[in-house]
Amino acid sequence: MIKDAKQIAYPLTGYFSKLVSDYLEANQNIVPFYTHPPNLEGIKEAIAARNNFNTPRAALVEALMVQYQSISSTELVNTNIASLGLADTYTITTAHQPNLLTGPLYFIYKIAHTVALAKSLKKQIPEANFVPVYYMGSEDADLDELGFITVGGQKLVWETNQKGAVGRMLVDAKLIALIKQVEGQISVSSQGASWVSILKETFTVGKTIAQATLEIVHHLFGEYGVVIVQPDSPALKSLFTSVIEKELTTCFSNEAVQKTMQELGAHYKVQAAGRDINLFYLQNDSRERIVKTDTGYEVTALGLSFTKEQILADVQNNPANYSPNVILRGVFQETILPNIAFIGGGGELAYWLELKDVFAAACVPYPVLLLRNSFLLISDKQAKQLQKLEISLDALFKGLQYNIDRFVIKNSGFQLQIDSQMASIESQYNLIKEQAQSIDTSLVQHIEALAHKQSQKLIQVQKKMLRAQKRKFEVEQQQMTKTLNLLFPGGSLQERTENIADWYKIYGTHFVRAIIENSDDFTKGFTLLYLND
Repeated sequence: MIKDAKQIAYPLTGYFSKLVSDYLEANQNIVPFYTHPPNLEGIKEAIAARNNFNTPRAALVEALMVQYQSISSTELVNTNIASLGLADTYTITTAHQPNLLTGPLYFIYKIAHTVALAKSLKKQIPEANFVPVYYMGSEDADLDELGFITVGGQKLVWETNQKGAVGRMLVDAKLIALIKQVEGQISVSSQGASWVSILKETFTVGKTIAQATLEIVHHLFGEYGVVIVQPDSPALKSLFTSVIEKELTTCFSNEAVQKTMQELGAHYKVQAAGRDINLFYLQNDSRERIVKTDTGYEVTALGLSFTKEQILADVQNNPANYSPNVILRGVFQETILPNIAFIGGGGELAYWLELKDVFAAACVPYPVLLLRNSFLLISDKQAKQLQKLEISLDALFKGLQYNIDRFVIKNSGFQLQIDSQMASIESQYNLIKEQAQSIDTSLVQHIEALAHKQSQKLIQVQKKMLRAQKRKFEVEQQQMTKTLNLLFPGGSLQERTENIADWYKIYGTHFVRAIIENSDDFTKGFTLLYLND
């Protein structure tokens, strides 16, 4: 399936922030905001820190066994769940909301990365066990972000009226209708029909989105031992009550994150802002802010009010009602899992770098942070077109207009003439300036203005000549536009738009295996995968 693989440094793609680039390069401005470096030595440090923390392993295993009762799990997943009860087992975790039908490709890439890193670490640290984990952000309520997929270039939207945490929403007739639209796009191929069959099996009317997502991720990654954690669970929330109580009574997380935001904000754009209380009150159809008042606490949108004693009692009796927001979500994750490494996208790394002091205040170990692997999938036909259009690896990420201009200039030859004329004009005016300097220094500024005016006129001529030359290469422009728009749909990365359906229909289960096999353990570079048609 994979014909070739090449890599380009993440900063050279132009799609990653300065903060992310500096993190990858261990810039000194970033170093104070994380605990362990993103390498093998950092992993060993994280293991040592984890060993000094009382991870609730037995309770975790019990909760996972309950979550997996509804499906026929693989032997490797069962083994991995059981091993989480052992002191020498650690998790490699990625987290994401339950995107509709898995959502964009990066969802797949994140989970594949956990598999690759866990496998690599087992070879390098054989005395320990490493379990890949997908931590489901099922309490997220942003359906605008999660409720659509793009298949065959067409955006398919789940038009539901349900509200609240997405994981608690139910599969309804409109979602079934959307799956039929997917079927119309891909079922013409045998592998496409197989994917549709999986969708129909997992997404049935009345099932929660969280349960359906658990099942479909298990279909894709169960054979690789990926353990799926559904944190919206009374049993798991009960392990977090001490932190919830501390947040309600002291508002500790906001104080910690505000200090870091000021320090980090001196160099970078901050990602997430805290609130006085970084918790939501969760019910089946709502997720609302908890606000501290003079007399206690309120959930204004639900008309609820609590005294201090009442809300602390509710935390103990109904822990599932309390949901951490982005500031405390990672602390919850690291409390319940024996985790040593977290794999996230650029945005996730940006807000995790704000949270080191929050973890310290909660007395929870801070993991190694790793940028998830990124891929650009290039078909054989597209690769041949790129070669024909003379688009190099370095130029590929510079955009359509850059590549059109570069192609026209290279194949017309007029740029050399213009450059030569520009150099000649600059040289002539420099000679005149030297003469003027010896006669009257007040003339220099006037001469420089004339030189600038002359060069600007030549640049205008250059642009007109370029436009004229472009008309001679209309076919090549059309080919380039079509190819680059397919590789970078909407001017964005392919992985942020396309769904696995477009690739599963061609390669089936081999697609997931290929992504895992070509995933770095530690982040090395943005990978281009050249595929056989």
